[in-house]
Amino acid sequence: MDNMMIDSSDEPQTDFIYCCGAITEVLKFGSRQLHSRHKKLFLIIPGNPGVVGFYRTFMQTIHSMFGYRHPVWAVSHAGHCVPPCSMDMVEDVSSSAQCDVFGLNGQIEHKLAFLRNHVPSETMLVLVGHSIGCYIILELMKRRPELKVLKAIMLFPTIERMAQTPQGKLLTPLLCHMRYLAYLPVFLLSLLPEGFKAGLIKCVFSGIRSLDQTVIQPTLDLLGGDVAANAMYMGGQEMRKVLERDNRTIQKNLEKLLFYYGATDHWCPIQYYHDIKQDLPQGDFRLCEQGFRHAFILDAGRDVARMVVEWISGAVRT
Repeated sequence: MDNMMIDSSDEPQTDFIYCCGAITEVLKFGSRQLHSRHKKLFLIIPGNPGVVGFYRTFMQTIHSMFGYRHPVWAVSHAGHCVPPCSMDMVEDVSSSAQCDVFGLNGQIEHKLAFLRNHVPSETMLVLVGHSIGCYIILELMKRRPELKVLKAIMLFPTIERMAQTPQGKLLTPLLCHMRYLAYLPVFLLSLLPEGFKAGLIKCVFSGIRSLDQTVIQPTLDLLGGDVAANAMYMGGQEMRKVLERDNRTIQKNLEKLLFYYGATDHWCPIQYYHDIKQDLPQGDFRLCEQGFRHAFILDAGRDVARMVVEWISGAVRT
């Protein structure tokens, strides 16, 4: 399957919708609408920033390796995309503010609303979370236990003690106490010409030997000003709210969950892997042996997707 050619059926579609009153980008490989013949849906819940374009190669690989049979969608976090010219960041300012849609809890409710409004209740779900997306998936399974989750893959999961991690200790002061100071340089960057920003991004990424070129445009979107501000706001809440691991929800869904931890992940130290294995010995917890970075989408999206397909191919084909 690894040598399967990508053809025109593997071209993605992008939809921009309002969900919980906030602009949302949905990247779709396969069918744009779900029908009764679609028994299964792969749904990607991104990390932060939740710009779905970062996951294009990852999604494309999953879609092709399953023979284009199952739709593969990714839903952005609320406000983590650049709206089309005909749309604003929020549809209804009062309703978006009331539910704090850009905050962590608001983002969880945002995914629940997306599932209610856009995915038929009988659809079997293969959920794939990355980083904070794993925390969101656990909350989805906790708040809506009736969801038909066939499998949930947790990639580089940030599901506990985020502020105590090496990256958390570094960024918590900025995200929680000095966030507004970071807005100025982001705003100034957003004013630069697109070509100059693209060159700057390539320079920053020059140390990544096998950089996936499809991540350049999503990075440009991230520098759009409001997107970065929404990502930083969500990040500050992550530092404050992602505290103790939800062992109860994990235990209840243990047979559906597969966790993949990085060996050198500064957002999720290897000790967290050893701790969860000790606390829940019956679970499926795996440690990266390939040296993939936390932001695997930058250079290893295809490789990680191939692993995911290997892990779940039996369950998906039954």
